[in-house]
Amino acid sequence: MSDPELSAVAAFLGGTALSFLLVIPYIAWSYRGRGQLGLGHALLAFGFLVYALALWTYTLLPVPDTTPQWCAAHAGSGPQLRPFQFVADFRTEHVGDGLRAVLRNPALQQVVFNVALFVPFGMFGRHLFRRGPVTVVLAGFLTSLFIEFTQLTAVWGLFACPYRLFDVDDLLANTAGAALGLLLAPVLRLVPGQRITKAPGEPRKVTTARRLLGMLVDVASVVLLGVLLQVAANAVAIYGLHTNADGLNWLLAYAIPVGALLLVLPLAGNGATLGQRIVLLNPVNRNGDKPAVPQMLLRFAVGSGGYFTLTQFDLTLLAFLLAVVSVVMAWRPRDHRGLSGVVAGLRVVDTRAAAAGTRFNAEDHRKPVEERP
Repeated sequence: MSDPELSAVAAFLGGTALSFLLVIPYIAWSYRGRGQLGLGHALLAFGFLVYALALWTYTLLPVPDTTPQWCAAHAGSGPQLRPFQFVADFRTEHVGDGLRAVLRNPALQQVVFNVALFVPFGMFGRHLFRRGPVTVVLAGFLTSLFIEFTQLTAVWGLFACPYRLFDVDDLLANTAGAALGLLLAPVLRLVPGQRITKAPGEPRKVTTARRLLGMLVDVASVVLLGVLLQVAANAVAIYGLHTNADGLNWLLAYAIPVGALLLVLPLAGNGATLGQRIVLLNPVNRNGDKPAVPQMLLRFAVGSGGYFTLTQFDLTLLAFLLAVVSVVMAWRPRDHRGLSGVVAGLRVVDTRAAAAGTRFNAEDHRKPVEERP
């Protein structure tokens, strides 16, 4: 595998892994900052993560074995501080005649690559983060400068000697790429799924996709918290106490995350689980008030809490059937109450509508708020 291919694979895998860690915060930010979750916007956010890691991997990988012998052999290559040195390099390295010879010139290829590397920076900065031209270009310049100093200082002293060259021409080309990206930023508008139909603070109708997303966030957050607790406990046990934390697996992987996120949080708050809070949904009783404690306990038993309890006791088939029925009943009935809502006598409304003091009765929930054209 070549160096560029290695960097591309590392960037994609790293971006994918990072997206799994950041997906829940991103969903929460999207619902509060944009009022809804758009597939196109999420795709651009994922693309930005991959691109950000690509910047890092392309400028630092591959990492050589910086032994004293290697450092001594490469000691003569210092920083290149002469602007537009690539022009002289182009003349020196130019071989042959015609356009093909020009395009094959290594000096030209290096400049073009460094410009292209920062074009997405300008596009994302302008379109995704809504920053002005001066801010985007300055951010591109400072990011490139940080990368160049990282190379100059051997990754800030982590390696025995620098293995990449500090080049002022790279800094100029990167900044030019960010500026060019500003002009190309409107291309990102063509990605579908970004249109916001209402102001962020206006209520939206409760949809199947939104209900399922809240359920998925509940399951993912429980699993993620359980993994983090287990990793932290094992790190303390192994490196601090020189033992293991295997005896705490049930407590760390099930009892604490399930109890905290699916039971304690709803009881202490407005009745919503973490997933419902993130997608701005609020369970209410038939009068539009906070569910009673027995209703929340019943919802827990036949909802995500019941699912995790069944899996904990190796009742996999029952857990699977419960998940299937819950998914189907988040689609039907039309108010998307789900199995737990039907059993507990609860329905789900948009949190923004409840916060605005809107009262719901048994007929209102059958008439969801329509999206603007």
